[in-house]
Amino acid sequence: MTGEPVCVVIVNYNAGEMLVRCVRSVLASTVPVQVYVSDNGSTDGSLLNLRSALGDHPFVNVIENRANIGFARGNNVALPLLRCDYLLCLNPDAVLAENCLEKLVTAAERRTEFACFASRMIQSRRPDLLDGAGDAYHVSGLVWRRGHGSSVDESPYAHPMEVFSACAAAALYRRKAVEAVGGFDDDFFCYLEDVDLGFRLRLAGYRCLYVPDARVAHVGSATTGKDSDFAVYHGHRNLVWTYVKNMPGWLFWLYLPQHIAANLCTIVWYAIKGRWRVILKAKWDAIVGLRGMWSKRGKIQARRVVGAWEIRKMLEKGLPRRRR
Repeated sequence: MTGEPVCVVIVNYNAGEMLVRCVRSVLASTVPVQVYVSDNGSTDGSLLNLRSALGDHPFVNVIENRANIGFARGNNVALPLLRCDYLLCLNPDAVLAENCLEKLVTAAERRTEFACFASRMIQSRRPDLLDGAGDAYHVSGLVWRRGHGSSVDESPYAHPMEVFSACAAAALYRRKAVEAVGGFDDDFFCYLEDVDLGFRLRLAGYRCLYVPDARVAHVGSATTGKDSDFAVYHGHRNLVWTYVKNMPGWLFWLYLPQHIAANLCTIVWYAIKGRWRVILKAKWDAIVGLRGMWSKRGKIQARRVVGAWEIRKMLEKGLPRRRR
């Protein structure tokens, strides 16, 4: 195993005591690490708690951003500081199991054809259930965590396999690959920024491997609230942008009707639930931002080295099956 440290970036925003538990789980790894806590102007004392718990730790660095700049930019501001082969993106509400980081690095060294590595994420409050086993991307532009809600040891998720992309709540990347595609997209702020990054990595010829032995306990939406207006807005705005930027060539036009239909169904669904304001704002702002995303699309597609047919092989088809 490499003696080079793994750079771990944790974007923090009012994560409270969870941040200390997260950082401690990283420092317990036998792999050398350099931790970068990118703090987005937290006001809950989480940084004070961290310093009180760890003191002036030689392997923990804090980047104090003046405001909440989002998960995407919070990671990006740390990228120029990193001097490592591997980057682990980790949410503060995630805790690495014993040997998790070692398993990810071992997979990266053995499987050099992959540049991204997804962990087996387990629900903190229900450790018998999966939170996710990598991300799946549907031809319509819908996205979900594979196996979410399934038994943690269910057969399909107990074996390594190639997946579309990794959830950046706990994902290992080859740093140079992330830099080669421009890092995360600041405009996404948060939600689906990891799927967008994974899509761009795949278009650039990089692949993603699911590593089931690398286990992570994950709370999920601990600071933003599960299915909150904040999460709905950013998730459903960014869903449109991810499709527009990345769906290559003839696949864009072939599946555009499905993409439009999926968005219309989503609007109806949230309207029935009485949440029409937030979903309409999300889709309206997605449309307003299309010119900028179309410009980004031109640059992404010009650099694409993988054919549309190869991308199609990795897309989910038919009716979405969230536990697949």
